[in-house]
Amino acid sequence: MRRPMRPVQPQKDGPRSNNEINVPEIQLINAEGTNVGVVRTSEAIAMAMEAGMDLVEISPNSAPPVCKILDLGKFKYAAQKKAAEARKKQKVIEVKEIKLRPNIDTHDYDVKMRALEKFIGEGDKVKVTMRFRGREMAHQNIGLELLHKVKDQFEEITKVESNPRAEGRQMVMVLAPR
Repeated sequence: MRRPMRPVQPQKDGPRSNNEINVPEIQLINAEGTNVGVVRTSEAIAMAMEAGMDLVEISPNSAPPVCKILDLGKFKYAAQKKAAEARKKQKVIEVKEIKLRPNIDTHDYDVKMRALEKFIGEGDKVKVTMRFRGREMAHQNIGLELLHKVKDQFEEITKVESNPRAEGRQMVMVLAPR
């Protein structure tokens, strides 16, 4: 015989407030921030209603739980703003790619290296790819020397995350900012 399905309780985000607090006694902090002491939950809810505010559970894991009288809407708004600010400050590290050929001209090389320096300066990782076409495959040592030249040129501002390695018709090296 099949058991009847129990309705799933929706998960509430944020702290418990007012009638959701289901413990007999709490440690109360009033609206001014002073510690009132251990109070019955029903009395604390009545005090919060009288002040036109909410009773919000701040520290649910302590014994007894710590609750504070404050405006729940303002509290949630401040928490949301704080989370948005934290997200804004974190930097997403991208991996930029610079493609080279073994017989690259000096000016083209310099242009690519300026781009590499700019990417590293912005805090991004750089994947340096050396492509071989046709008979260039027979002279992979030239490409390897060029990658080592790049590595040596930027050794003060970068660290080598992966050394040059051959992958089919190309050689790849990853540099990260120090």
